[in-house]
Amino acid sequence: MSTKSRQAPQAETTLQMHGSRGMWGAFAGLITAVLIAYPLSACVALATHPATQRLFGGRLGAASQGGFSAFWWVLALLCLALPFIVGFGIAMLSPRTVGVIAGVVVVFLILVMVLGQLFAF
Repeated sequence: MSTKSRQAPQAETTLQMHGSRGMWGAFAGLITAVLIAYPLSACVALATHPATQRLFGGRLGAASQGGFSAFWWVLALLCLALPFIVGFGIAMLSPRTVGVIAGVVVVFLILVMVLGQLFAF
C-alpha cells in the first residue's frame, strides 16, 4: 500500500483577489485618465476658444457659438467621467468578465493595426 492512499484529503487553495478589487479599479481608472488626458485638454481648449469653430466645416461650423461650446463641454465631461466609469466597472465585474472584455479589446486592437497596415500604407 502506498502512503498516498492513507493521507487525508487536503483543501485546495486558490489565489483570492477579491480584497483588492477596488485597488485594481483605481489602477485601471488611473491608466484611463492618463490615456484620455490629451483629448480632455483638447476638448476644453476647443470649448473655451471662440475662434476654433472656424476650423470645422459642416454641422459644427454652421452651429451657433453657444451650441459649439456646449458640444465640446459635454464631450469634455464625458471624457472626464470615463476613468471613473472604467474603474467602477473593473471593481464590480467578475474577473472572468474582465478577462473576456480585455481579450476582445486586444483582438480588436490587433485587427485595427493589421487593417491599418494593409490599407493605409
